[in-house]
Amino acid sequence: MVITPAMEIHGAIDKGYVPPAVKLAVDQLIAPWEGLRTTAYLDRLPKIPVWTVCYGDTLGVKAGMKFSVADCKARLMQRVIYDYYLPLVDGVPGFTEAPISVQAAMISGAYNYGVARVKSSTAAKSVAKHQWQKTCLDLTAYNRAGGVVLEGLDRRRKMGDRERLGEAELCFSGLDEKGGK
Repeated sequence: MVITPAMEIHGAIDKGYVPPAVKLAVDQLIAPWEGLRTTAYLDRLPKIPVWTVCYGDTLGVKAGMKFSVADCKARLMQRVIYDYYLPLVDGVPGFTEAPISVQAAMISGAYNYGVARVKSSTAAKSVAKHQWQKTCLDLTAYNRAGGVVLEGLDRRRKMGDRERLGEAELCFSGLDEKGGK
């Protein structure tokens, strides 16, 4: 049997390993952009309002739910590893060979607009071709809601703001001047 990089990653995670791209995405992109709310609130930005808690988490959230900061951090890490990172490892050819900064930007995108959209995106096709700079640029396309460019999403996807890194900013930061690792 041939052991693939994806199999090695799954095995390491089963033993408690946190991949560097996950830590980078959580600490530098997801947590700062999502913000922390320990009491569930009704997010009215989506077309259909959804109960949300912690760092923008909606899975199984109901009115009145409360979490400690530590619980929110643990919940975020678990969700990012199992619901976002591993599906990208398993479903995007070339993802495991991508620089950590590219992986982190893709993880953040998956957390914000969905794994399925990332897996079927132009960025995923660029990763498969090991076109890291193009991948970073491709990820900036997801800056709309309802067909309208939103300033906050545009900043998140591109170069961030005074307090937070943007996904493209982080993505490009891990590439050398030729666009490689």
